[in-house]
Amino acid sequence: MLEIYQLEQLMAVAEYGTLSEAAQAVHLSQPSMSRSMKKLEDDLQVPLFDRRKNKIALNENGKLAVEHAKKVLDQLQQMEYHIRAFDRSRRTISIGACAPVPLVDGVEKLTGLFPTMSICSEMQEKEHLIQGLKDGTYQIIIVAEPVEDSELYCVKWGQEQIYFSLPPAHPLSGASGLHFKDLDGESILLFSQIGFWQEISRRNMPLSHFLMQQEWRDFKELMRASALPFFTSDIILQRDGRPENRAIIPILDQEATATFYCICMKSQWSKFEKFFSSFQKQR
Repeated sequence: MLEIYQLEQLMAVAEYGTLSEAAQAVHLSQPSMSRSMKKLEDDLQVPLFDRRKNKIALNENGKLAVEHAKKVLDQLQQMEYHIRAFDRSRRTISIGACAPVPLVDGVEKLTGLFPTMSICSEMQEKEHLIQGLKDGTYQIIIVAEPVEDSELYCVKWGQEQIYFSLPPAHPLSGASGLHFKDLDGESILLFSQIGFWQEISRRNMPLSHFLMQQEWRDFKELMRASALPFFTSDIILQRDGRPENRAIIPILDQEATATFYCICMKSQWSKFEKFFSSFQKQR
């Protein structure tokens, strides 16, 4: 019966071209590699190599064996991945989102609904999130546009609008509304972990210098002490209140308002029905 290690060694021979280099790559001696390939030929009952003095090369049988070995090893890798993902899904719920506010909200709701489960979360781009949902990396994702797919269940999470937070001395602090372009070219204080909002800000304010802060504690301290503009949102204002000594100006561009959608596989709907119902009730 064929062994997995034989297929892995055959793939090494195909990749490196010689037994000596293949043996070195898989941490074997050359005689051990030679014996292993001879055993593989005996198990298959066909020759896999053309042997000449001081040289060995795959014959047509060997080339076909390499093709099948690659498929078997790929299937084995997929098997390991899906079994581990299945086991992880029984103990852990993974949620991904393109922005921090719906991600935090999603984690809070899942923690309340599934107190015995571990909740993992991360921010990623939409394409990565959708692929991760389908391959089992995530059980739930939240993105900034609806996704039409027969395999997916999609519910509106809600909206978020971003604002400029300006010091009172700023010349535009008395405006009732502003566009991104009105502050383009100014230095802007920006927290790094804001997901897709960062790309929107940079695209709409290409001349601005963004002073990135990696740590939330540092960012909050600079928010209090700095006279630099920064972004906030209607949901953050509702949760944390208005910052002191600041003018909060809505951004009027269409891209400053995002509608988020929460998505899972339809096959997982029964497990997360209460979670999705919570979004429908809050609208």
